[in-house]
Amino acid sequence: MALDLAGRASFADRMVIATGLADRQITAMAQHLEQKLHEAGLRRIEIEGAGGSDWVLIDAGDIVVHLFKPDARTLYALERMWGADFDDAAGPG
Repeated sequence: MALDLAGRASFADRMVIATGLADRQITAMAQHLEQKLHEAGLRRIEIEGAGGSDWVLIDAGDIVVHLFKPDARTLYALERMWGADFDDAAGPG
């Protein structure tokens, strides 16, 4: 899932949320994304939680990627926090 945060958050313009089923799969996803982001010309990429975590965060500046195991994704519910419901709860400007 990709969320547009432009104008809603100061830390990033886009947030991507994905699920992996096992540590090894999430680590492979993080490594693949890091490689693809480098190929796209992004050089400042920070990765937190790689190597055996329920949640890996990839900070590539204007793009933030969250890789979760299913239980952690449900627990933190970032889609609800930053999705369309966030705009509805915030109310008019």
